[in-house]
Amino acid sequence: MLLSMTGYGKACKNTVNKKITFELKSLNSKQIDLLLKIPNAYKEKELEIRKTLFDNILRGKVEATLSIDDNSVKGRTVIDADVVESYFLKLKQIAEDKHIPQPTDWFQTLFAIPDVLNSETLTVDDTEWNSVQNIINEAIIEFDKFRRQEGDMLENYLTIRINNIYALLQQIEPYENERIEKIRQQISDDFAVIKDRIDFDENRFAQEMIFYIEKLDISEEKTRLKCHLDYFLETIKNETNQGKKLGFIAQEIGREINTLGSKSNHSQMQHIVVKMKDELEQIKEQILNVL
Repeated sequence: MLLSMTGYGKACKNTVNKKITFELKSLNSKQIDLLLKIPNAYKEKELEIRKTLFDNILRGKVEATLSIDDNSVKGRTVIDADVVESYFLKLKQIAEDKHIPQPTDWFQTLFAIPDVLNSETLTVDDTEWNSVQNIINEAIIEFDKFRRQEGDMLENYLTIRINNIYALLQQIEPYENERIEKIRQQISDDFAVIKDRIDFDENRFAQEMIFYIEKLDISEEKTRLKCHLDYFLETIKNETNQGKKLGFIAQEIGREINTLGSKSNHSQMQHIVVKMKDELEQIKEQILNVL
């Protein structure tokens, strides 16, 4: 069964005062590339969250977001009175010493200074952390469902393309004997034109003819190509996390198709080979999305 690297999962939970949400998105990537966004209160839990995601996602460009909407402190701001007073006294003294006009609105000036206004800091207790862990796991389950659905579509698509190459390979067979006989006749006709003007060994000519035609034989390439196509389908059905392996098999399929093209020496066979290459390119594009 295939899994796609494209995935999406989201889980939410409402408590008395908070709404906890965890969201996962991913696209294809050679390795795992994780962008994790979490509230400052959860920074000490970041490594644990990352490990959970790494163990389950394995590969892909992933964006994960944990958000905590705390209604109990929403909109509340803490004003540090000691900091306000300290800044006020210092600024006032500087203005007097430097003969700088003092602000007409001290509050606007002071509240623009960092550390004067702060949102109330959220704290994380064990109960909330357990809830967050459960929500992360729920989001991962939804994420895996999405990947499996996408993987099923990929599996169907790739199977169709592989079967198309099978069908094209069968279309080559009627042209094989025709091609060999045509090449043999063409060489014989060309040689008949000049044989009266040169001395030659007819036995050696026959041997060279056989040697040349044997080099054009594509039986081995056809056999190897069929084996690679079978192995591709077997890998799809029986293994997991096989995107890279399918890429290697596709490379071997491409080598055999290229050899068929170079040996074909027949216009119809070459047209069929071009169609094979087109099918293979579409396979390679979609393999990039396979986990």
